[in-house]
Amino acid sequence: MTHDELLKRLLEQDRTAQKWLYDHYSPLMFSVCRRYLRSREDAEEALVSGFFKVFSQIDRYAGTGSFEGWVRRIMVNESLMALRKTQLLTFPGEEDKIANLSDHFNIEADISAREIIDILDQLPPGYRTVFNLYVLEGFKHHEIADLLGVSINTSKSQLVLAKEKLRNLLKAKGY
Repeated sequence: MTHDELLKRLLEQDRTAQKWLYDHYSPLMFSVCRRYLRSREDAEEALVSGFFKVFSQIDRYAGTGSFEGWVRRIMVNESLMALRKTQLLTFPGEEDKIANLSDHFNIEADISAREIIDILDQLPPGYRTVFNLYVLEGFKHHEIADLLGVSINTSKSQLVLAKEKLRNLLKAKGY
């Protein structure tokens, strides 16, 4: 099935096309949701809600940019909404605490995806959310600030603090 055929069938609410899309994208999109949400159940709920939005709002996909990117954006937004419902998004350690921290971050060791998720789960929700949005999703600080309702400086400080915390967690695990 071509991309255009798939979109046409999705617009017609074709259940076979919806199942194909879910089967094809759900593993990747679950991992997106899981990066933001600590509990597997919360991530599954965000995934299902996200796919419901994809199917019910398929007419909003303008055809510009990547379809996968459009679906991913919906999953990120659903994850952020779930995060707001289940956890207080706190942003500890403002700018005055980060003056002496480096913004260089590299993982050179061979680390598994499971280990990365486990380490991300140890971050406070604010750190984890900003880190995911900036590093993994490619959002800019002003976009993160708008999404989360915080200042650009808070977004920047949370990223630096998240990287420092990750660096310490990785060192403690021998990486």
